[in-house]
Amino acid sequence: MNGPVSLNRRRVLAGGGALIMSFSLRDAFADDAPAAPKPPGSLAESPYLDAWIRIDANGTITALTGKAELGQGFKTAFQQIAAEELDVPFTSIHVVTADTRRTANEGYTSGSNSMKYSGTAIQNAAAQVRGLLIVEASRRLELPPESLKTADAAVIAPDGRKLGYGELVAGDLLHVQAQPKSKLKDPASYQIMGQPIPRVDIPAKVTGGAAYIQDMRLPGMVHARVVRPPSYGAELIALDSAAVEKMPGVVKIVRDGNFLAVVAAKEYQAVKAMRALASAAKWRETARLPKQDDVPNVITGLPSQDTTIYTQSNPSVLGTRTFEATYTRPYQAHGSIGPSCAVAHQVNDAMTVWTHTQGVYPDRAGIAEMLRVPPASVRLIHVEGSGCYGHNGADDAAADAALIARAMPGVPVRVQWMREQEHAWEPFGPAMVTKLKASLDGSGAIVDWNFDVWSNTHSMRPGGAGSMLAAQHMAQPFAVPAPKPLPLPEGGGDRNAIPLYKFPNAKVVHHFIPAMPLRISAMRALGAYHNVFSIESFMDELAAAAGADPVEFRLKHLDDGRGREVIEKAAKEFGWQKGQKAPPDRGYGFAFARYKNLAAYCAIATEVEVNRQSGRPRLVRAVAAVDSGQVVNPDGLTNQIEGAILQSMSWTLYESVSFDDVRITSIDWQTYPILRFDAVPEKVDVHIINRPGQPFLGSGETGQGPAAASIANAIADATGKRLRDLPLTRKRIKGAIEA
Repeated sequence: MNGPVSLNRRRVLAGGGALIMSFSLRDAFADDAPAAPKPPGSLAESPYLDAWIRIDANGTITALTGKAELGQGFKTAFQQIAAEELDVPFTSIHVVTADTRRTANEGYTSGSNSMKYSGTAIQNAAAQVRGLLIVEASRRLELPPESLKTADAAVIAPDGRKLGYGELVAGDLLHVQAQPKSKLKDPASYQIMGQPIPRVDIPAKVTGGAAYIQDMRLPGMVHARVVRPPSYGAELIALDSAAVEKMPGVVKIVRDGNFLAVVAAKEYQAVKAMRALASAAKWRETARLPKQDDVPNVITGLPSQDTTIYTQSNPSVLGTRTFEATYTRPYQAHGSIGPSCAVAHQVNDAMTVWTHTQGVYPDRAGIAEMLRVPPASVRLIHVEGSGCYGHNGADDAAADAALIARAMPGVPVRVQWMREQEHAWEPFGPAMVTKLKASLDGSGAIVDWNFDVWSNTHSMRPGGAGSMLAAQHMAQPFAVPAPKPLPLPEGGGDRNAIPLYKFPNAKVVHHFIPAMPLRISAMRALGAYHNVFSIESFMDELAAAAGADPVEFRLKHLDDGRGREVIEKAAKEFGWQKGQKAPPDRGYGFAFARYKNLAAYCAIATEVEVNRQSGRPRLVRAVAAVDSGQVVNPDGLTNQIEGAILQSMSWTLYESVSFDDVRITSIDWQTYPILRFDAVPEKVDVHIINRPGQPFLGSGETGQGPAAASIANAIADATGKRLRDLPLTRKRIKGAIEA
């Protein structure tokens, strides 16, 4: 991986390239005229075509996205989209991901929105660029545009004459605003989209290449380690660093209030110096955490802002039997396999940070505020990190590196967190409590549904300095911003709290908790994981009470055609039969959801085996059906659903943050267990319902909730016992069996 490249006007012009500069005047005259139709996807925010597609004079073609590749595989999908719409070979496209100097500001990579917004922008931009190239070629060739065709990065005339794309892009040909409508290719003609092209990011990852930020090395780079406080709110009251300063390789000790770090020439020298520095530091700690076993009561007892987010009323329809249930989720960690890392380099007044943040522009704003410099003097470049969907320690590591690099101008600084730091200090997925109440009528139909959810914002991502640990720990600290609920329809803690099923009477209440005792932020799927787990577990409980088959019971309450098709597909491929009985000590489970009620549909059937002596559950097989709209890369989509099932399995069966009244105590893989290779299911099948020509629907987070509920329902089927408190550990299962 290379270091920073200095750009100036002379260098840009000498390269014959197109300077990418994008801005928007879309709100400037909002009061003077009716709003014009917006271009689709992220083109609405960054409307210039050359913000998305760049063609240099030498024919080099670049697709640009403000989204961060995290292992979703969209870099490959975007390459397919651009190549298809431009009529060029797949290998001729180079994709550049989030970089505050080069790409559009697309905020965070979150919510399974990359295909919906960025993929749509690239598709439409590429189609319009192709149209502009044809028009320019028709002008030069003096032929009507409709007589020309495109292939292999060239516009071709009927007589065989052709002009390469690089020849056609002189001047500002592509620096024009996108139109609301694009002439997209007919899906029936696709040669690249819809094909299972191998992901471009995989080879380096499986061959030991430079794939991650953790692999990055720059000339003259030094290594830093941060000494984190031992607990939330701890104060550094004494430090004797003299002996540490004399240790081999130590270059500098950086202290700013409670922020403490050591820099050394080599990495292991930095690790040894960090441990010595930690021993030399004296901290004042206070007991401020609740009892771990009492978290559900603590959560529901915290001050909350209560909002009714959905109501449906039909007083003429009454139930005859009423059922209630409470479900809980603990705090859970991202548990990234590679602890957070960043590299920063300050040259003169310009700071460059390489980071695996999921939002380079918001993180840049936070770092600039922390350093008290203009945002324009800070550049953030996304580099993949080893693990994580959500807000882990990536943004904090970036802030650490920037703060240390400021103290060492001209020297690249690499910061790597330690495992115990990642586990103790990352922002966790928030604990949640849901309470459900429903009534059935005489025919076994749900006629009244009540759902209450208690949780936090689920996102404290940067945008301001106060969201980052380094800024919080400085001598002049930045205050943590006030948590705010994320607006529906996407939502945060209330994401997927409104069921897709239709009931005559329904009420959903969001109890938003502004302040939680543990540090929290975004974890994949946000509140949808627990809300879908709760809804789909309760649907099974109600189906049992009604004496109905779980699949038929869901279909009875669902009028969404695409949702019904997904449920039917998963049931068919699993071999689901009404009244079926699983083999001894095994159970079958089923669950369904449409992520955010506006993204991809997913239904999952599972077979789980339970060892009744130990309580150990084992997911034997899972069968999923997914409708993600138009599919760009079926292998990539399959990979996402497989990953969602395994990730959710780990959360559901193993994961829970532990703590005492002072410190986080789950600081390694023994105290925070995750799914291991010996527990991977025998088989995971994913069946895709493709919708050519339909909008892309985000799919990366559609499987987590259904997987959790399906596994829970299978455990209940195997044991005859219903568990409602996550995780469904062997201890809890054994206790339920013995009870």
